[in-house]
Order: sequence, then structure tokens, then C-alpha cells
Amino acid sequence: MRITTGVPGFDALVDGGLLKDRLYVISGPPGSGKTTFCSQFVTKGAIDGETTLFLTLHETEAELVSDLGNYEFGFDQAVNSGHVKVLNAFESEAKRLLSPSSRNKNEFPKNVDNLANQLVAFVESKGVDRLVIDSTMLLEYYFSDDLDALIKFLTKLKRADATVMLISEMTDPTSYSDGHYLAHGVIFMHNYLESGGMTRGVQIIKMRGTKIDCDIRKVEFTDRGLRVDPTEKIQS
Repeated sequence: MRITTGVPGFDALVDGGLLKDRLYVISGPPGSGKTTFCSQFVTKGAIDGETTLFLTLHETEAELVSDLGNYEFGFDQAVNSGHVKVLNAFESEAKRLLSPSSRNKNEFPKNVDNLANQLVAFVESKGVDRLVIDSTMLLEYYFSDDLDALIKFLTKLKRADATVMLISEMTDPTSYSDGHYLAHGVIFMHNYLESGGMTRGVQIIKMRGTKIDCDIRKVEFTDRGLRVDPTEKIQS
């Protein structure tokens, strides 16, 4: 079963949508559209009646709503209606929800098994269909000294009954991380300056179970968020 991303033009690059209940990594440099892409992804899920969760390290709900509310794809309305849940990893609500068995409910569990199990249990108990984690720096914060723990965490996350989008700050599409190898799909967002201005593109690096090519397709920011032109290839 495939689900639509909510990004016009992108689904044509992946046989009509993403395979459900899989782990995807969306990588790229700052300003390339990763957060906007994922916001359209969770908003589309909410519009379709799905339960969606945006877990962020960087911003509060108010900041995301303020920034993304300038677009017309409906992120702000979805959040205000309760169909998109935004949690900041360092705020008390997220700590309580993800650490229900912790003696101090304002602390995350430091044990990888506890954190992985509690996040997956939360996702499944709340019926979360689409989950965004922004970003891999959130995971590196917990597992900076234990690479095996990060791999174990991502492996458990892959088995959750949700479609997961993991945002990764990355400037070199050839510098792969363990997350890229573990994920079912890897999407890379490009932006680079040319004589005519900023050129933006999206490239499917990997997508299991889906026929793809690795050409970079044109992306533009519009009033309704990101839009992909699946027919126009650009050169890096």
C-alpha cells in the first residue's frame, strides 16, 4: 500500500507514493526544503484522517506554526485542529509522554532499549500513522557515544506501525550514514547557486520496492509549499 506525500509532483517519482509503515531519511543542506517537505507529509496525512506526529529538536510548536503558516497547504490549521501533534524533545510534555515509567518524568530514559521501546509504544498506542523526527541531531544527542545503540534504535523504529520520516542535515549526498543504510528509502534535497540564482532539486537515492532513477528533478517553493517537476531534470 502506498501513501501520498502531499508534495505535488513528488509521488510521480516513486510509483505514486511511499510504501506504508517504512522508514525514510530525507537529507540535504540547510534551506533545501527538508522541513517543508515533512510538514506537507504530516499535513497530508492529517487531511486524509491519519494521526500524525512531528517530533522536533530545534523548534517549538509555535515557531513551526508561525513559519509554516505562511504557506497555504494547511499545516497551521492541521495543528490548531489537533490533527497534527507537534512535540519538542526538550519540553516537559514530550518527556512525560515518552518516559511514562521514568521516576523523574521530566527526563528521557538514557537506556536505548527503554527509549526505543517507549517511542514505538507511544506511536502504536496513539495510533500514529505518520511520524517525523527532526532531526538526526536529536538521535546523536542520545547516542553520541554508542553507534551500536543508534543502529539498534533505528532498527526498532523501522518495525513500528507508522511511516517514519527522519530529517538529516547533510551537504554531501555521497557521505552516507548508518541511517541511510538502514532506511527503506533515502531522499536528497539539493540547493546550489548558479549565475541565474538558487537552483533546487530532489533526488531519490534509494527506495526499496520501487523503481526509480537517480536524476535530480526540479523543485520550487510556492505559496502552497514545495512543488516538484517530475519531467524536468537538472544538472548538479
